[in-house]
Amino acid sequence: MGMIDVFHITKDYSMGRGIFDLSFQVEEGEVFGFLGPNGAGKTTTIRHLMGFVRADMGECFIGGKNCWDEATAIQKRLGYLPGELTLMEHMTGMEFIRFSAGMREQKSMRRAQSLIERFELDPSVKIRKMSRGMKQKVGIVCAFMHNPQVLILDEPTSGLDPLMQSRFVDLLLEEKDVGKTIFLSSHIFDEIEKTCDRIGIIREGKLAAIEDAASVRSQRKKTFLITFETRAMAEAFRKEPCEVTDVIGTTAVVSVTGSLRELLKTLEKYKVTNLDVKTESLEEIFMHYYGGTNK
Repeated sequence: MGMIDVFHITKDYSMGRGIFDLSFQVEEGEVFGFLGPNGAGKTTTIRHLMGFVRADMGECFIGGKNCWDEATAIQKRLGYLPGELTLMEHMTGMEFIRFSAGMREQKSMRRAQSLIERFELDPSVKIRKMSRGMKQKVGIVCAFMHNPQVLILDEPTSGLDPLMQSRFVDLLLEEKDVGKTIFLSSHIFDEIEKTCDRIGIIREGKLAAIEDAASVRSQRKKTFLITFETRAMAEAFRKEPCEVTDVIGTTAVVSVTGSLRELLKTLEKYKVTNLDVKTESLEEIFMHYYGGTNK
C-alpha cells in the first residue's frame, strides 16, 4: 500500500454529479497534484480522504488507516487545508491558531510562529476583520504547524498575492525535501509544475489520466514566431519539414514539441530578424483531457 490509497470510490449525487470508480495511490514522500475543472470531483475526493463523507462503494486509506472508520486518528496527525475555510470569526488569528494546536495536543508553538513570520501574518487581528488572503494564511499556519507527515491541500493559495504564492511554493518544496507526502489540488499551474511528481487529472468524476510530471513538462508544445528578412523567405520556410501553422507577411508561426535541434538546423539557411517563443502552459496541456473545453 502507498501512503494514500483510494480503491474504487463512488459517490453518486445524481445528475452526473459525484465521483465514480475512482482509484489511485500516492506513495510516501510523493507530491501528487490533483487537477480538474470546477465540479469535476476534486473536493468530493478530498472529503472522502478526510472522512467527512462515506462512499457509496469503495474504500480509501491514509497510512494504512481507513479514512471513514479511523477518521479521528487520521485527522489528528494530518495537515489539512480546505478549499473553503470556516474559521471562528470572533477569535483573533492567534487565538484560533492556539485553539487548533490545543485540539491536537500540540505544546510547542515555535513552528507556528515561524510560519506566521514567513507569511507576514498579523495574528492579533480579529478573524471577522481579516481579508480572504489573511484568513488563508491562518489556514496555512494551522495545516503545517504540527509538522504533519501527510498534507492534504485544497486550493491552498486561494486569495494570496503572487509573493505569498511564491513563498508557499518554497514551503512545499522544503516539505517535499524532508519526505512529506502531499496531496495538492490546485488551479495554480505554477504550483503544480514546480512541486509535483505525478499529476492526476479528473474529469466529470472519473480519473482521466495519471501522468508523470516530468514527462508532461517534456511534452509541452512551444510556439515560435519567426520573422524573416523578406516575405519570400517566410513563404519558402513554409515548405520546410517543420510544423508551420501560419505565415503572416514576413513572420512564420511554428509549433515544436520536444527537441529544437531540427528547427535550429533549418533556420541556418535563412536570415532571421526576430524570434519570439510562447510555451504551452500546463493548463493548455490538461485541456486536452477535458475534450477541449473547460466544462
